[in-house]
Amino acid sequence: EVQLVESGGGLVQAGGSLRLSCAASGFTFDDYVIGWFRQAPGKGREGISCITLRDGTTRYEYSVKGRFTISSDNAKNTVYLQMNSLKPEDTAVYYCAADRDCSTRYFSYYGQGTQVTVSS
Repeated sequence: EVQLVESGGGLVQAGGSLRLSCAASGFTFDDYVIGWFRQAPGKGREGISCITLRDGTTRYEYSVKGRFTISSDNAKNTVYLQMNSLKPEDTAVYYCAADRDCSTRYFSYYGQGTQVTVSS
């Protein structure tokens, strides 16, 4: 059974940093990609970053590029999202998700999400 468990969310002031973690189990880690998505109140879910676990290739959505960094520790089956220079508009529930390709529009597996709140 595929399981994805996010942690590391919380309340932070604008300009601050948080690191989210996504612990994965139930599948062959290197065969998948892990994406980070977020959903703000009243808005749809948006993909913000993705990493190909086999070779470490990363991609970012424009609004987070240069501020967020995705990385993985394949020995621990864990993916991280380091978020710096946070803005109030980054407030959302953040989800990690697994699939075969970062270009996939709707990933197959999602975690339960972790709340990130950025105060101004």
